[in-house]
Amino acid sequence: MEKLVNNYLHTFSCYNLETGDFPGPVVTISRQAGCSAQRLAIKLSKILTGYSYMSETKTDAEWEWVDKKVFSNVVKEMIKEIEAGDYNDKTEAVFLLNEVSKAFSEEKVYDIMDEKMIQILKGIICRLAYDGRKIIVGRSAGVILKDVPNKLNVRLEAPTEWRINRVMQINEFSQAEAVEYIKQMDKKRDSFIEKIIGRKAENNDFDVIFNYASLEDDEIVDAIVNILRNKNIISQHAGY
Repeated sequence: MEKLVNNYLHTFSCYNLETGDFPGPVVTISRQAGCSAQRLAIKLSKILTGYSYMSETKTDAEWEWVDKKVFSNVVKEMIKEIEAGDYNDKTEAVFLLNEVSKAFSEEKVYDIMDEKMIQILKGIICRLAYDGRKIIVGRSAGVILKDVPNKLNVRLEAPTEWRINRVMQINEFSQAEAVEYIKQMDKKRDSFIEKIIGRKAENNDFDVIFNYASLEDDEIVDAIVNILRNKNIISQHAGY
């Protein structure tokens, strides 16, 4: 019997191992603390869903931003497949899948230290991307999916002072609290990326980097849609 956990990325690859296909499409959004990626992802999912409906290659599949529910549903599907498969470590695999899903739902993914759980997370991100029409915020999805086709890796950045002021406004923090929050969140995310790929993230890990301080959400969404269209990741023919 195959041992699933030790071969997780081979079993649930970002690619179809038989055909080499990567259906997608998928958008990942990485961000510095203080940049509102979730709000942007929700807007983008609605725009891309409408865009798909009006295109010549119309599909009934909606674009989804990967929230707790979407993540949990994919994990449940994977557990069903594992339980129906011929693996000699089903119990461990199911346990780790549930632990990663729990960490995601409780916003504790970046606290994962166990190497097997990291491999499981990579497998889930690959499965989400393979299913396609997903917008994945954070969770190091951009670097996990860096080398796959049919995707766009987006990065949101902003000057530190701007981010401090924004965090103070949103969370009603003092300046000292906002500074510490940004410092800790950026450090936690950067450290997690290092766990994933063995180095710090670099600009060339992303397809496009936006200055969130100088652009409105709608301007960023418009730019992302145009890039997706120009790269033939979505249909060229429809407007929105």
